[in-house]
Parts: sequence; structure tokens; C-alpha cells
Amino acid sequence: MKIFLIRRSLFTQLLLVFILVVISVVYTQWYSPGILSVLLNNDRKLPIYSVEKEEKIIAISFDAAYGDQYTPEILDILDQYNVKTTFFLVGFWLDKYPDMAREIHRRGHEIGNHSSTHPQMSKLTAEEIRKELKNTGDKIKKITGKAPFLFRPPFGDYNNRVIETAREEGYYSIQWDVDSLDWRELGVDPVVDRVISRVGNGSIVLFHNNAKYVTQFLPIILDRLQKEGYKIVPVSRLILKDNYYIDHTGRQKPAN
Repeated sequence: MKIFLIRRSLFTQLLLVFILVVISVVYTQWYSPGILSVLLNNDRKLPIYSVEKEEKIIAISFDAAYGDQYTPEILDILDQYNVKTTFFLVGFWLDKYPDMAREIHRRGHEIGNHSSTHPQMSKLTAEEIRKELKNTGDKIKKITGKAPFLFRPPFGDYNNRVIETAREEGYYSIQWDVDSLDWRELGVDPVVDRVISRVGNGSIVLFHNNAKYVTQFLPIILDRLQKEGYKIVPVSRLILKDNYYIDHTGRQKPAN
């Protein structure tokens, strides 16, 4: 009886491994890194969600894909608090609002690449990913005079292919560890409470330039953060450029 149970247990384990391998192969071919790789965490590529910092320093970022009605006031508020941030811009947004993009740059803010057409990047081939990056990168360079090196995947959607291709094109892939959820339009207080309660040393905060209440919650959050002693910088001044690794949570840390 014991032998039978042992054999049955072994058979069950082998069957489970076989199923995982099959799923992993299919998943790898059609979407992203294999499930086994993700489970074992031995081949999973991650963007930068936050950065290991001893000091109270964070980055604030704005994604811009649709609309610009609040952007001028956002820039005025940032000037009022002497804060520089990073705006991740989509190619078709740049086409529609080139003057606003120039104004963002003129005010001293950083412009990052947010793709050309705002697709789900993980569903693209490597060549399609390169095209998304190049089209918008060229537009940003024309405006700023510098090639961008920060990339944020639309919808926060990525896989190994996205991270690796972006890196080959000279980009650091950037996510966030504090999502304001401002796009849900829940009001001012929920956004303020969420950001303030979640921010920490090395955080990257996500806002959207066209969020309904952005001009109301932004000054409150900036005031609170500065009073709590946080220094707010663009993403490029927060991240490490070399000699680093990214742990399983997406936190960037010094390699030594």
C-alpha cells in the first residue's frame, strides 16, 4: 500500500512538471517568458519599479497619451514648488501637442519614451518594439536635442522581449511602485491618501497629465512630501546607471 502511494505521488509530481513544461513552452511562444522561468525567477527580466536609497529622495512621473488641458497648470504648479519631473510621452501625443512638449522641455522637465501608438508591448515582435521606440525617440530628440533613454511600457505591460529589446536600444525600462490611480477619478482625497501612505525612499510615483483632479491633488501632495523631507527629482536622477541589479520586486540596488 505504501509503495502504491509513493508511486502515485511520484507520478502526480512528474505529471505536474510535464504540464508546466508544456504550458511554459506554449506561453513562451505566444506571449512572454515561460511560466517555469517566472516561477523559478531565474530568467525573468524586470523594469525598475523603485530604487534602493538611504536618503528621502523620490521621482514623480506623468504619463501623457490623451489630452493636454491640465498640462499648463501642472507645469505652473511644479514651478511653484520648484520640482522637476519626468513626462513619458506617446508619439501620437507629440504629434498632436508639439508645442506643449516643447514647453515641458523648456520648463526643465525630462521627457521619456512612452511608445509611438500606445500598444500592449508584450504582444509585439522585437522589430515592432524597436519601431515603437524609434518613432517616438526621434520625435523627442528633435524637440530636446537629446536622445531619450527612459522608456515606460504602456499599461505597464511588458515581458522579457520588451525589456531586452528596449535595453538593446539604449533604454532603461521604468515602472512605478506608487500608483496614484488618478485615472479612476475617485476625487482628490483618495489620491492624496494613497500616494502619501505608500511613498518611501526611492519611490517612483505614477500620475497622468490628463487626470481629472490632477491640478487639485498635485499641490497638496507636493506640499506634504516636501514637508516630510522628500526631495523630488526626475527619474534619471533617481536611478542607478550601472553596477546595479534588480531584485524580484523590481527594486534597483547597487551591485556592491
